Order: sequence, then structure tokens, then C-alpha cells
Amino acid sequence: MLGQHDENGAHFAFTDRWGGVSAVPYEELNLGGAVGDDPAAVRANRATAAGSLGLAPELVIWMNQVHGRDVAVVDGPWDAEREPIPSVDAVVTARRGLALAVLTADCVPVLLADPVAGIAGAAHAGRPGLVAGVVPAAVEAMVALGADPGRMVARTGPAVCGRCYEVPAEMRDAVAEVVPAARAETSWGTPAVDVVAGVHAQLARAGVANADRSPVCTLESRDHFSYRRDRVTGRLAGYVWLD
Repeated sequence: MLGQHDENGAHFAFTDRWGGVSAVPYEELNLGGAVGDDPAAVRANRATAAGSLGLAPELVIWMNQVHGRDVAVVDGPWDAEREPIPSVDAVVTARRGLALAVLTADCVPVLLADPVAGIAGAAHAGRPGLVAGVVPAAVEAMVALGADPGRMVARTGPAVCGRCYEVPAEMRDAVAEVVPAARAETSWGTPAVDVVAGVHAQLARAGVANADRSPVCTLESRDHFSYRRDRVTGRLAGYVWLD
């Protein structure tokens, strides 16, 4: 259900689709609350995933993701009764023990941490977010809290790969004009965008050298949700937190 990696007190985890209670077409571990699944099933799945990581579900911070570049700084759970969860695509925190979560089903989940400064961040980078610069914005927000890019650890999770993400030639050219590393070609020889490569190029440019990527392509893997493959489907999650 969960793949977890720890480094110097920083914890990173990515889910697959198994081990939850959601019914078809969201089976099983759908963690997305805005895809048409039974809300009770989503709550149960989120509790299961949090428990398997040793986290309290109420200390996991979720976003209302909108494919933008806005970043929210958080120091505790949202007060949903007083105000809606903000529409952002990255969250950062200086509070240890608070887990930041990002939902994806082909987009790139980006997890960041500076264990020395005690700063963590999570970003949702699809093609629009890549072009908008959500990942550099998240790094900048962490630096403003006291993080150092040279100390940061970055992990990107399962996402559609450049060999599978076919787009019109004009779209590829528009993305590559902003992020040249994202220019790609599918395995069948048509224009494509490699969002993962683009994200890692942005991380390197921001000074984040310690960056690893998942080898999993969501479109190719039946163990993972893929919007491009299935359209109506669940959402995976990436989690980052600090001791």
C-alpha cells in the first residue's frame, strides 16, 4: 500500500491503489475527495493510510489543488468550519510532526524537506503547474522560512512518464519554451511532455541537488491510478513530514 523512505528525520511516502475500501472504479485506496467516490470510503482510506505511517489523520494537511503556483504556509490543520481549504498547489510548514499531503493520478507529487531547519513542503506539479513554476515557488517559500536548498531532500513519486504523455506538437513547444527539459517524444514517436524531467530540472536550478524520482509510470502501472488511462479513477497521495 505504501512505499516509505526516511532520511535524517525526514519521512517521505507514496501510496499505490491497494489496501483501501473504495469500490470500482475507485478501488481500492482512493484518497481523493473530489472525484465522485463515497466520502465515507475516502475518510476510511485516509485514516488507514495515516495509521500505517504512524500519523494521526487530523495532522495530515490536504490541499484544494487547482493546477496553479500558489503556496500556503501552514502551522496546523485547516479549520474547515471557519473557512474553506485554500485553493493552492503547494504547502510548506515549519512544524515538525505535521504531515503535508499531495494528491495525484499522473501529475508529479513533489515532496521536499530540510531536516536541519525543520522545514517541509509538498507540491502538485502537472503540466500547467510545471509551466507556472509551482515547484520553484515551493522552494522559495521554504527558503523564506529558513530552509537552505543545498540541504533540501526532494522526492518525486509515481507519475506519467515522458514516453507516455502524448500532447499536440504546439503544446509541447509551449511547455519546452518555458522548461526545455520537459521536451520529449513518446515511445511511438509522437510529441510528448516529460513533466518529471521538467520538475527535476527546476529543482536543480533552484539548488536542490539531492533529488530522487520514482521509476513508476502511472499510465503503465495497473497498481496506480491514472487519469489519462481511466478518466474516472481514484487519487494517489504523497506524504512528507519531519520528526
